[in-house]
Amino acid sequence: MGLRVSGRNARFQQWEALLHNRNKRQRRGEFLVQGVRPIAMAVEHGWQIRELLYDSSAQLSSWAREVLDTVRAEKVAVSRDLMHELGGKAESVPELLAVVALPADDLSRIPVGPTMHTVVFDRPTSPGNIGTLVRSADAFGASGVIVTGHAADVYDPKAVRASTGSLFALPVVRVPAHQAVLSWVADVRADGIGMSIVGTDEHGARDVAEYDFTRPTLTLIGNETTGLSSGWRAACDQLVRIPMSGAASSLNAATAATVVLYESARQRSATARR
Repeated sequence: MGLRVSGRNARFQQWEALLHNRNKRQRRGEFLVQGVRPIAMAVEHGWQIRELLYDSSAQLSSWAREVLDTVRAEKVAVSRDLMHELGGKAESVPELLAVVALPADDLSRIPVGPTMHTVVFDRPTSPGNIGTLVRSADAFGASGVIVTGHAADVYDPKAVRASTGSLFALPVVRVPAHQAVLSWVADVRADGIGMSIVGTDEHGARDVAEYDFTRPTLTLIGNETTGLSSGWRAACDQLVRIPMSGAASSLNAATAATVVLYESARQRSATARR
């Protein structure tokens, strides 16, 4: 079934670079996807798959064979030891890996409407936190995620794995600075959608449950260590806090986002039942 790779040649080194080198991912406009669910979600949601790598010595599952038979991409038979190196798990060898094209970092990918709830993650340092936040945003009905500032890479393998495929179901857009997002918010408002900007902060003026998430909302989640930037703080219409009663002084950023997203989904569900 096409090309075979059994040694650490230039082709293999390109794949390896996609795992470990952010600049190479950006220059090539693609990233390597590991795992059955992420690959299945990429296929289901119509992402451009450029290459499918498969274990040349394995008895492939019916799922893997179906993907290879139905997806239009270059198919490459790769030796078992090299698949193991690319797979990311010491205890197993993947039967299938995918090289997928990066989507455009364009805010127009995020759907706009009267029920929209978009989440901004400001300067996250952990790719795992990005993936976890994207997973929660997908689970609780957010319309998209925006990652701003000098941040970990959305397409780092740790972020992709942590999203468990939600990265392919939800628009996730990288934006260098908050000003571009505020310009987009201004355009949304000009179209008659009264989007509010709410930031999360342990010293926020209101509990998160007191905020009305049934209206169009842009929710801001700050950096894991320093919180929201001064630029984002100045842009907030409201700062909300998550009430805590235990000994913990704060929550992990992705955990905090999950709490806010759940509250938003709870309010919207209650409104829909009325």
